[in-house]
Amino acid sequence: MEIMFFLKGMIVGFVIAVPVGPIGILCARRTLTHGRRAGFISGMGAATADVFYGFVAAFGMAFISDIFTGKQFWLRLAGGVFLCLLGIRTFIEKPERKSLLSWLRKKKRHAGMYTATFFLTLTNPMTIFSLSAIFAGLGLAGATSNIRSALILVLGVFLGSVLWWLFFVGVFTVFRRRFSHHELQLINRIAGLIIASFGVIALASLL
Repeated sequence: MEIMFFLKGMIVGFVIAVPVGPIGILCARRTLTHGRRAGFISGMGAATADVFYGFVAAFGMAFISDIFTGKQFWLRLAGGVFLCLLGIRTFIEKPERKSLLSWLRKKKRHAGMYTATFFLTLTNPMTIFSLSAIFAGLGLAGATSNIRSALILVLGVFLGSVLWWLFFVGVFTVFRRRFSHHELQLINRIAGLIIASFGVIALASLL
């Protein structure tokens, strides 16, 4: 029975991670310009936020859910502003040529990449409703009486999300070597415009 919860959790995690929005664009751009490690670490930020919401949904933590849904306006506002700023930064960023200095800079940026995608994913509390509906269908909504099964389910969600990001980053890694320095700069500008557009749409929806 528990292996079924685990497998179902993996499917849920994979499906939740698949939609390619601003997070997908951001991870694809980072993979192409900074390498597969940067892209995967960015994806792990989103996966961690999904797991956090998974815990909230699986264990029926209504008080946490109420906090996030009650602050939905401010979360979306913060997410929209952050996307706009991130889009502008991406647009003006120039791809670094391979060198020891650029390698050291990339190492320092990884923590920031993880934090950025974690925060952006966390500003979408609708994930709680999606996971809650799915978990209810599996009979595990608020499964305080079956904590072990709920933990296994959430673990499956995390691994399913990890599998998606491994696949996603792997695809773009294959294409990375085909781009020149000039083409990577063009990718930065296109990605920056798309990410900033998502931010503008998010802010406009608040009106």
